[in-house]
Amino acid sequence: MPTVRDLLARKSADLVSISGATTVYDAACLMVERGIGGLTVTEAGGGLAGIFTERDVLRRVVAERKDPATTLVRDVMTSPVITVTPETSVEECRSTFSSRRIRHLPVIGAKGLCGIVSSGDVLAFEVAESQSTIRHLQDYVYFNR
Repeated sequence: MPTVRDLLARKSADLVSISGATTVYDAACLMVERGIGGLTVTEAGGGLAGIFTERDVLRRVVAERKDPATTLVRDVMTSPVITVTPETSVEECRSTFSSRRIRHLPVIGAKGLCGIVSSGDVLAFEVAESQSTIRHLQDYVYFNR
């Protein structure tokens, strides 16, 4: 059964984290620059304090008419955070995304925060796995006669 470890091996290892003292404006600019929808928020010691996503911007900043240039991420981030481990199955991630209505899962390994998995990552992984299975089945049917 495929795991988060398999999924992380296929995607870029670039984990983008910010401090809770970062302004929402700076965090949003970083997300736009990197083309990502969420950032992990770390504590001074490197531990996971929360997650800051596009949804947080919409619900806790824009909808509440807060100034993104002066609002700090720590005041609007999602915390506590639902996390997974590298051994978590991709299927369990998909189920968590659906049942909890979230799109990002930080990955906590033996040495702490080691990645983030998005619902898009899971979808891309499962599509690639399905395409591989289809190719193998076609080869079997058409070339093993």
